[in-house]
Amino acid sequence: MVRRARQRCDSGVYHVILRGINRGDIFFDDDDHLCFLETLAEKKRNQEYRVYGYCLMNNHVHLLVQENENTISRTMSRIGTSYAKFFNEKYNRSGHVFQGRYRSECVEDDNYLMTVLRYIHNNPMKAGLVREPEAYRWSSIHAYTSGKDHPKGLTEIEFILGMFNSSRIKAIQAFREYMKQENEDICLDEEVKHKKTDEEVKAEIEVLMKGEPIGRLQGMEKEKRNAILRAIKSSEGVTLRQIARVTGLNAMNVQRA
Repeated sequence: MVRRARQRCDSGVYHVILRGINRGDIFFDDDDHLCFLETLAEKKRNQEYRVYGYCLMNNHVHLLVQENENTISRTMSRIGTSYAKFFNEKYNRSGHVFQGRYRSECVEDDNYLMTVLRYIHNNPMKAGLVREPEAYRWSSIHAYTSGKDHPKGLTEIEFILGMFNSSRIKAIQAFREYMKQENEDICLDEEVKHKKTDEEVKAEIEVLMKGEPIGRLQGMEKEKRNAILRAIKSSEGVTLRQIARVTGLNAMNVQRA
């Protein structure tokens, strides 16, 4: 089967996710994290892209990047190949390290740029690893809030901080507040091969609710509501955004159910 060509973004800015094969871990110790970051920095020094944000989780990576002369596909391939070589040699293994092709979405305006960056920095907190974003070591939030970036200069912070305030001190304060805001950010839903229509999703929910109107979900007892949400989330071809849209529920409640 011929692969569908990836969508090219007019802005050149992408939210990218790289996952470990079979969702397995790709980072086991500090050296693994540092090697991946050094790989990002090396490709940046070659003028391949700009990095606005990143977060390294145990089994996947979030990147917020802007392509330059090279396409993002070529750059991600080089990053994946370089890290896989290190990983396989270190752990005496062979084969793929990452799960197929990377996933990506276009970031075409400043508002969504900020949403994606907050989503990336909040990933460890939403996974229950830390209580606040700055408590997690392996993300770009430290470059923005304290200037601590490793390798130094990896993250392009000037543009985004400048969106908050021309004063660096005030910009960092506003940035911190924005990162900590309660939000409904859901970015880059899982890809589905056969996405269902809203009407199909609505019909499935109505079956789960045994004919009750979907509107009653909002006032339903939490455990019962979450059981229904978990059931529809497990249905093939349904995305989190779609469930939130069809039910009218808070997107974060859908995600956490």
